Amino acid sequence: MTHVAQDLPRAGRAARRPGRTVFGFPLRGFGLFSSFLLSFASALFTFCVVTMVAIFGLLIYRANGHHGVDMAISYRDIGFPASLVVLAIALPFFLTLWVRAKVRQ
Repeated sequence: MTHVAQDLPRAGRAARRPGRTVFGFPLRGFGLFSSFLLSFASALFTFCVVTMVAIFGLLIYRANGHHGVDMAISYRDIGFPASLVVLAIALPFFLTLWVRAKVRQ
């Protein structure tokens, strides 16, 4: 009786996590809307983080004696292109996962 009770949690774990994961998130089961949402959310997150790092970089550059730095450079020339690159990578990735899920069904 004890032997069967020990095997049940393993079977439950295997049933809950089918397929591969990235940082604990499953890479299966995304719908079309979820794929678009995750793609644009990753691009937005990249824009915010890269813009923040660029602003701090420009502040350090400005504090070292360089004057007249346009802070619009941080989002126009650094943050926005970085988010477009991430969007160009994430959109095909998540759409490929969606297509694979549709083909398997």
